[in-house]
Amino acid sequence: MSVSLAKEVNIIQKSDKKASTTQTEVNHRNLYRLPWNLADNAISWLEPTSQCNLACDGCYRENVTKSHKPLEQVRDEIDAFIRLRNSDGISIAGGDPLMHPEIVEIVRYVASRGIKPVINTNGGLLTRELLKELKKAGAMGFTFHIDSKQGRPGWKQADELQLNELRLYFADMLAEAGNLSCAFNSTVYEDTLHHVPDLVEWAGKHIDKVQVMVFILYRAAAPQIPFDWYAGAKKIDMNDLVYGETEERKIDMKSTDVVREIRKRFPEFTPSAYLNGTEQPDSFKWLLTGRIGTTKKIYGYVGPKFMEINQTGYHALKGRYLAYASPKVTSLGRSMLLFSPLDKGIRSIAANYTSSVLRNPARMLRGLHYQSIMIIQPVDFLESGFQNMCDGCPDMTLYDGKLVWSCRMEELKQFGTWVRTVPRTSELPVIQH
Repeated sequence: MSVSLAKEVNIIQKSDKKASTTQTEVNHRNLYRLPWNLADNAISWLEPTSQCNLACDGCYRENVTKSHKPLEQVRDEIDAFIRLRNSDGISIAGGDPLMHPEIVEIVRYVASRGIKPVINTNGGLLTRELLKELKKAGAMGFTFHIDSKQGRPGWKQADELQLNELRLYFADMLAEAGNLSCAFNSTVYEDTLHHVPDLVEWAGKHIDKVQVMVFILYRAAAPQIPFDWYAGAKKIDMNDLVYGETEERKIDMKSTDVVREIRKRFPEFTPSAYLNGTEQPDSFKWLLTGRIGTTKKIYGYVGPKFMEINQTGYHALKGRYLAYASPKVTSLGRSMLLFSPLDKGIRSIAANYTSSVLRNPARMLRGLHYQSIMIIQPVDFLESGFQNMCDGCPDMTLYDGKLVWSCRMEELKQFGTWVRTVPRTSELPVIQH
């Protein structure tokens, strides 16, 4: 390999030494590998529209005005998911799904098929009246995408800490409606990484209202990637896609980088389950952490056995893997302590909680809740040119009746095929015979 290529690859891939250090910090052999696969998964990803009322930095979907799919087409796609993919929940996304004029009917149809409807939205169009309609139609929960690079009206200068006011507004709205799962996700950039512990802390203080916190690492086809891009045999310009980037930006953050940042403030933070990559089996593409506590104190982090029991047990009872749990379930923190004999993490939580209650019995009056924290590491560009995708991706969607990666669907729409990355010929090493 030439010196120049080696330097460029170093931008997008950690050195072997650093990667080795990372693996000792979070070792996949100590975690539960989530059993989700393309045919049998906790979630499926439905996109009834690609129209959105925001233009988020890092969005992977082209914002197309009046792109709402007819209700019959949406129903057909829901039926196709049921035919192709065993799922506990369907994430209704986009675009922003609340822009679809028949969003209530879409939610009603998903629920009628015995699947949990979860609405992925920026929340800009959500009113209490609409929320009431959506809940009545069968909505199980909401995932609100909120971060500081959305250009959100009224919040354009707000940082992640200031946006907690908006997050709490939506959390309170859902809590008032009753028994709706509340999740937040945000894209993490190099200059916002330091705020992740702040959001983890905020979520803990509202563990009674916030069931899930998700961090998605920024990715783009940036110019520092030392590859050429091909659609079939044709060389193409990635700037034709919404996730093409014209400026050099950091696009190689790993989920373990986020763990490291969180542990600066919370050294005990302990992931317990993961999804690996298609090209790197020991990579952490979805890294899941579960914790139990009150709004005043986190008592600890569940272990891999707890995750395994919940996923396999739910599958044995329901015939599918568990997606979102309702607040009625996540509020049963004390009951979860019964898993102590089977899970080391739960034993530690139980010991910490018992000690705390013995010091102050009034703490028994506070509800004990479970909360998930997920870190998602999208596509990695490897030195070989291979793209490390999420193995068993929960966010598969439909294109022409087939399951495809939702985060890369623009490639199919633009070029009719997946884009391949090929190391530039000029940078390839000369093989001596």
